[in-house]
Amino acid sequence: MYYVYVLKSKADGHLYTGCTKNLKARLEMHNCGNVESTKNRMPFVLVYYEAFLNKNDAFAREQWLKTGWGRNHLSKILKNYLKNLGG
Repeated sequence: MYYVYVLKSKADGHLYTGCTKNLKARLEMHNCGNVESTKNRMPFVLVYYEAFLNKNDAFAREQWLKTGWGRNHLSKILKNYLKNLGG
């Protein structure tokens, strides 16, 4: 399985979208500061993920979620959840 995930920074509320084969390990890497693009925004909480059977589908979904349409889609899906998290 491959996962597309969305993390929310507890430090500044920034959302980060990524793709991985091991979701638990990847979240730990983000929260330990081992990911260059997110090390200054720790800690993170997982707010959304989708599972895929192959890497190509997961990567395509990640790329789409990073577009304007994808971000809009995520904001609609996560609206109430993020509101309860304070963001």
